[in-house]
Amino acid sequence: MKPPRFHYCAPDMLDEALALLDQYGEDTKILAGGQSLIPLLNMRLAGPQYLIDINHISELNYIEPEDGYLAIGANVRQRQVERSPLVREKHPLLAEVVQHIGHMQIRNRGTIVGSIAHADPAAELPALLTCLNGEVVAQSIHGERVMKAEEFFTGYLSTGLNPGEMLTEVRFPWISPQSGWAFLEFARRSGDYALVGTAAVVTPSLDDHCMSAHIAYLGIAGLPLRVREIESILIGTTLDEQILNQAAELAQTFVSNDMEDVHATVDYRRALTTEITKRVLQAAWTRREH
Repeated sequence: MKPPRFHYCAPDMLDEALALLDQYGEDTKILAGGQSLIPLLNMRLAGPQYLIDINHISELNYIEPEDGYLAIGANVRQRQVERSPLVREKHPLLAEVVQHIGHMQIRNRGTIVGSIAHADPAAELPALLTCLNGEVVAQSIHGERVMKAEEFFTGYLSTGLNPGEMLTEVRFPWISPQSGWAFLEFARRSGDYALVGTAAVVTPSLDDHCMSAHIAYLGIAGLPLRVREIESILIGTTLDEQILNQAAELAQTFVSNDMEDVHATVDYRRALTTEITKRVLQAAWTRREH
């Protein structure tokens, strides 16, 4: 299939792209890696009048360590992050998660920010950003706006972006050296969308009890879901078998009844969520520094 007609723009500067976005309004799409947008265009599920290609904007191609977080610009490919020595050394959880995204050909073109902007609840990066309480940076001709992940993801393929705004940066908070982390997902085949996945970070206290915990899921609701109820029952414990079972049983109650499809029933997703919760928390706690 072929996409409907559209006007193509390829600005060289961010200011130019923002001006075009403001001029053409809501009937505009931003093209970076195109791994989600191009199929939607070809299937005519999206039909913008204007397409703004940001691939020539070099100022959006950066991976920069900042105070408190790793900043990634809108033109950074997923494969760049996967191969980055900085990311592998300083943010190994992000490096681990990126390896689970599709196939290498997809990661060669797909961007980190593009995956976040698409807001697919079955995608890995939105769940990771939610788990870490990360941030996104939206820009327009009127200035810059920073949003927390849970503020940004508003529903299925829906975000808190306003008309005239585009995502220019994603910020992944650093994980302390003492913390343990893990990411697990279940897919029928390598490269397929996961049926269920979860990221977890746990931090021990000086007496080796859980001092803080973050856990978020993909594939169980219409948006990436951080479950603070699970986090709260982990605090002050050593994540023994009883606590892990309690967390796992609680996790499956957050699987939405709307998640039944041709790939899995709701009951199957709940069973997967129960098992994957125990495994991810065990793996994260084992990886902690103690």
